Amino acid sequence: MRLSPLDLLGLGLIGLRTRKLRAALSALGISIGIATMIVVTGIPASSQAALSRELSALGADVLQAMPMPDQDPPVLLPEESVGMVRRIAPVTVASAVANTHTVVRRSDRVDPKEGSGLTVLASRLDLLPAINARVRYGNWLTTVTATFPGVVLGSEAAARLGFADLPAGARPPQVMIRDEWFTVVGILAATPLSPDIDRSVLVGWDAARSRLSFDGHPTVIYLRAQEAQLEAVRAVLPATIYPERPGQVMVTRPSDALAAKRATENTFSSLLLGLAAVALLVGGIGVANTMVISVLERRSEIGLRRALGANRGQIRVQFLTEAVALAALGGIAGTVLGVLATVAYAAYHGWPVVVPVPAVLAGVGGAVLVGVVAGVYPSVRASRLTPTEALASV
Repeated sequence: MRLSPLDLLGLGLIGLRTRKLRAALSALGISIGIATMIVVTGIPASSQAALSRELSALGADVLQAMPMPDQDPPVLLPEESVGMVRRIAPVTVASAVANTHTVVRRSDRVDPKEGSGLTVLASRLDLLPAINARVRYGNWLTTVTATFPGVVLGSEAAARLGFADLPAGARPPQVMIRDEWFTVVGILAATPLSPDIDRSVLVGWDAARSRLSFDGHPTVIYLRAQEAQLEAVRAVLPATIYPERPGQVMVTRPSDALAAKRATENTFSSLLLGLAAVALLVGGIGVANTMVISVLERRSEIGLRRALGANRGQIRVQFLTEAVALAALGGIAGTVLGVLATVAYAAYHGWPVVVPVPAVLAGVGGAVLVGVVAGVYPSVRASRLTPTEALASV
């Protein structure tokens, strides 16, 4: 007579229902192993995500291209070079600045030759995302203000010119560039990726053309690209920017932050994963021990079932089902515990919560596998008992 899966499951759960404390302690061993495995993968993954985010903010995906210095005559990048860089598929954003070779003064009372060590740059409107910068006070240049005499100051330029902030509602201050007044519309926060921007006064591209005799040739091109393709983008940049003279274009090497970020991707410690494996092994031994003792304690039940017609296969499946159910319950409990512990730890440190799906699936699957392995010997031993041997011990 063949038993249905529901009947087999019912028989397999008899031992769990009748020996609840022992089953709970055995499942605890499995749950600790599964929780350990999820925690030792989830917490490093969350930490890595947080570190990757910080390294990305340091410019792991940023490149700069500029003319080769100290050339006679000076090298001028083509005006259309920025648009050509944008056509490179992995490039996510590209922008540029250009030196206008003019001097900025706090007022018309300052010596025209005294520029306070600051540079007046023509800037494209999409510069901020290209260098990961933000405005601290006021506003960034817009399509309207970029055509009028308005400027945005770098953080150090603002300090040297004597502007601590831009009070709301007050009349905006002005600076003088080439004997013409320019209104200060914003002040940038410090930009660690581009310290030259901190010491610069940024003028709209069109305003620089019309008011400062700017010729339209970019001086520095900033771009961000997909990190996996950064080296490939760097290799094609010179020929893309200046096809006729690629050797006259200098491209910065990828940031050290990129190397550090890639190094963190391989920091999962085999020792931590080994601890999870040991915990799973201990849990599996606990399940096997529980099942062996269960067979010894339930010999009368085995003998009675054999006497009533149960064959060896049914006895074997019953105890194997019990071992798998015991391990599965421990796996589910361990998965929940591990996920909660990972979420709590990541939230406490302010990290993004990352729980690897493969670890969760491997947790439940590993528990079932442990249950199968741990239940094979006890189930085979139980099935080998003849009715007379089993009932003789009653």
